Amino acid sequence: MPSADVIVVGLGAMGSASLYQLARRGARVIGIDRHRPPHIYGSSHGETRITRQAIGEGAAYVPLVLRSHQIWRELEAQTGESLLRACGGLILSGEVGEALHHGKPQFLQRTLQAAQQFGIAHEVLNATQIGERFPQFDLTGDETGYFEPGAGLVYPERCVQVQLEQAQSLGAVWQTGETVLQISPTPDGVQVETDKARYHAAKVVVSAGSWAGELLGEPFARVLRVYRQVLFWLEAKNPQAYLPERFPIFIWMFGSAEGEHFYGLPQVSQGVKVATEQSRVSTHPDQVERTVAEAEAQTMFTRYVQGRLKGLGSTCLKAATCLYTSTPDGDFILDHHPDSERILVASPCSGHGFKHSASVGEAMAELALHGRSQFDLTPFRLAERPAWG
Repeated sequence: MPSADVIVVGLGAMGSASLYQLARRGARVIGIDRHRPPHIYGSSHGETRITRQAIGEGAAYVPLVLRSHQIWRELEAQTGESLLRACGGLILSGEVGEALHHGKPQFLQRTLQAAQQFGIAHEVLNATQIGERFPQFDLTGDETGYFEPGAGLVYPERCVQVQLEQAQSLGAVWQTGETVLQISPTPDGVQVETDKARYHAAKVVVSAGSWAGELLGEPFARVLRVYRQVLFWLEAKNPQAYLPERFPIFIWMFGSAEGEHFYGLPQVSQGVKVATEQSRVSTHPDQVERTVAEAEAQTMFTRYVQGRLKGLGSTCLKAATCLYTSTPDGDFILDHHPDSERILVASPCSGHGFKHSASVGEAMAELALHGRSQFDLTPFRLAERPAWG
């Protein structure tokens, strides 16, 4: 039976980071994934992902994202890859009210408070100032914007690939095309059974994303739901206006009702990426509809983009699906399994995890090898998460 100090189950954002951080600490580590990462079947793809330093989801996240930025810069220096681009970030809200974002009210104000608490560089802009700086936005005139120059985007596939490669160069082994069926505590560790083999380790880090609830069972299953999300890349009449040098990442709460917000990122290859989020219809990762219908793209344009982003047409150059594995309050679970402290869980992320993933991997490595972390993970305990009604 192959053995290791730690086995990492799932090699997406959190798993690849955990594998790398364990390997760089000298641990014997095995990673397992049912697909071949980076892949399109989970939550760690889509060309670009937003990163922000002042986190409106809660101040407990800020140390994680700040450390993640440091790790990505370190990896860039080691590998020569571009992983993080600080093109600036804008959070917009109007007087009509502010829709919940990742389960949190008053998202703009909470972001501003986090920036003030942690000394993160930022500006508060009125509609006139936003329009002068970013004429791509079609504003009503009552908007307030929080602008953060250190925000921007990360390249998820590159981040996953680089961390896996670095882990491998440090001695880590990873198995792909192998599905984990069961994780069982033993008197001296944990046994991991797959559809191809059995493995043994002192500890296991489960970062299985949308498959976590099914794999871990109760009480995780009752607090996890999987939602299909769709990403769209729309054609710009003047692509130069939407390049990262001229256009920031943004999150725009344009109303107070559920779903009245969307986000976007600058054009880095083909089209301007825009999307919204839905938490009404749940799915299963093995049964999700991955084909994006033309009607979905048209709805995205007419309901969200039209009249808000100048020069973006209804032509959808490409689209992709993505999975959110969410808790009712939108917060993470970074904890051990209640049945065994040898089984650590780094999932789910409720749709806002990639920006934190590099440091979450570091936290998991610290917990697995030393039983404690430099980060305060108390807010992310399983016991803090309510069950779905």
